[in-house]
Amino acid sequence: MPRELDEWHARTGGYVPRPAFAAYAEKYAEYFRMRRRDGIIEVRMHTGDGPARFGFAMHNAWGQAWQEIGNDPDNEVLILTGTGDQWLAAPSAATGAEGTREFMREPRPKDFAYEHTYYDAVKVLENFIFGIDIPTIAAVNGPSVAHTEFALLCDITLAAESATIVDPHLPTGVAPGDGQQLTLQHLIGTKRAAYHLYTGEPIGARQALELGLVNEVLPGERLLPRAWEIAEQIMKSPRAARRLTHAIVQRPWKRRLVEDLGFGVAHEMFGIAADRLRG
Repeated sequence: MPRELDEWHARTGGYVPRPAFAAYAEKYAEYFRMRRRDGIIEVRMHTGDGPARFGFAMHNAWGQAWQEIGNDPDNEVLILTGTGDQWLAAPSAATGAEGTREFMREPRPKDFAYEHTYYDAVKVLENFIFGIDIPTIAAVNGPSVAHTEFALLCDITLAAESATIVDPHLPTGVAPGDGQQLTLQHLIGTKRAAYHLYTGEPIGARQALELGLVNEVLPGERLLPRAWEIAEQIMKSPRAARRLTHAIVQRPWKRRLVEDLGFGVAHEMFGIAADRLRG
């Protein structure tokens, strides 16, 4: 936040303090390593300082972390990346369709379905798009088992040569409705998106560049330095101008989420319930 405004708040009184970086960086340390320099915040997903493993706790942490990051006026540009050589890893050593089914079969309390399956699925994207009002850069550091939609929803998307974009839902027995489908439909068109939604075929980094899913493909060691270069270049522009540029860039995504996210999530959730009833 500009120092003059901060000082005015202190003199005037009555303003609710915004989140403190040190506090939320520690709060979410189990899921993200955060660092900030000169207004640029880097958020690195991880599990035990290795590649982040998807789980419902991480799913819940995403939506909450976006709120606090977005509500801190000292954050000016966001860089989102993963750890090691993967953007996101499987929830357990059991991978593929059977691993996902095993993950979904775990016993859970009654209100879990609404709070952590439906509500979190909506808020992880709504809070990212509607709650973060600063330029966003994704540095996709490698292949992923799921949830590459965050990378595509960022203003600028950089990819390592090993990176993949994928929607694994239907091959694991679930309708694809919680976000990746709308990014693919929006960016590569209905027909191409349908192919990848039905087959679960990953899109490699070079193909993603040709299709317009990513902006640059780089060797892994150049990925984060390049993200910081771009962030530092953005920081040279005036504060309001860069934030309002983000608002302009994100306008199509806001419209798309309002129109399609609830529809997709509801259909995905109903499909899970319906197939379980039949089974």
